[in-house]
Amino acid sequence: MIKVAFVGCGGIMQEHYEHLSQIDGVKMVGHCDIEKKRAESGADRFGGAAFTEYEAMYDKVKPDAVYIAVPPYAHCGMEEAAAERGIHLFIEKPIAIDRKTAKRIAAAVRKAKVLTSVGYCFRYYDTSELARRLLKGKAISLVIGHWVGGMPGVWWWRRMAKSGGQVMEQTTHMFDLMRYLCGDVAEVYAAGSTGCMTKVKDYDVHDSSTVSMRLKNGASAAITSSCVCNHGGRVSLEIISPEATLYLDGGRLTVREDGRTTEYAPQVNMFEEENKAFIDAVQSGKRGRIRSPYSDGLKSCLVTCAANESMESGMPVKP
Repeated sequence: MIKVAFVGCGGIMQEHYEHLSQIDGVKMVGHCDIEKKRAESGADRFGGAAFTEYEAMYDKVKPDAVYIAVPPYAHCGMEEAAAERGIHLFIEKPIAIDRKTAKRIAAAVRKAKVLTSVGYCFRYYDTSELARRLLKGKAISLVIGHWVGGMPGVWWWRRMAKSGGQVMEQTTHMFDLMRYLCGDVAEVYAAGSTGCMTKVKDYDVHDSSTVSMRLKNGASAAITSSCVCNHGGRVSLEIISPEATLYLDGGRLTVREDGRTTEYAPQVNMFEEENKAFIDAVQSGKRGRIRSPYSDGLKSCLVTCAANESMESGMPVKP
């Protein structure tokens, strides 16, 4: 039996609750949130005790693994405290709001040698794996990505010092999927725009942005973000090579080759797959099914840090 605890019992944790409750051999033993009612709600629904202090929870219920899903600004030691106790870690994206915090946590989990998984769920679509196989050995020329939609309603999201803006909090999924399929980033140049959301209270993030990148394999890439679009949106990644163009829209994959277009619909739930992979790793001690350990999630975080730094300085930045 794997004992699992939770830090941060808000929106995305509900996905993990639901899928973990369907996995045999998982016992939910503790729920921690600064808003005690949220922790109590998790405990009432899935069992275990409610807490407002994560160290007290770790010491009381002694979990084998902990899920951490807090806002970007709130990574204040819960990962290090878990690692010191030998507790394995599933950490929702974004893993931190700045380079220093992310690297500090990376050093702690590396030292403790605990299992880690970062919630880059798009990696767990079967169509993402198919795209990876189809791209193997091909020269990639251009990558174009989008995360376009409306503004999330939580208060901290619209404050740059709390969320890191849309690039860090949402579009990080597209930067990560690009890295997973196309390789690492060598240099970043970004520009952001403001002025369309002046009626929103306490708002200082960019309305929209474009992040241009040079990949280490020589490819060019551009990923755009916008939170002003309340009339439909787009979350996609397009990868262009001489042999084919691959287009990922959510979990659907379209492959265009000379004279032929093939579409593939996902056959799995990405959240279910990432949870199964992590729990299987904790049970078996084998890390092979985890597609985004902290060491790799760190690289995606550093790309978004570089994008924000470039928007501020107006200069190219290396991740």
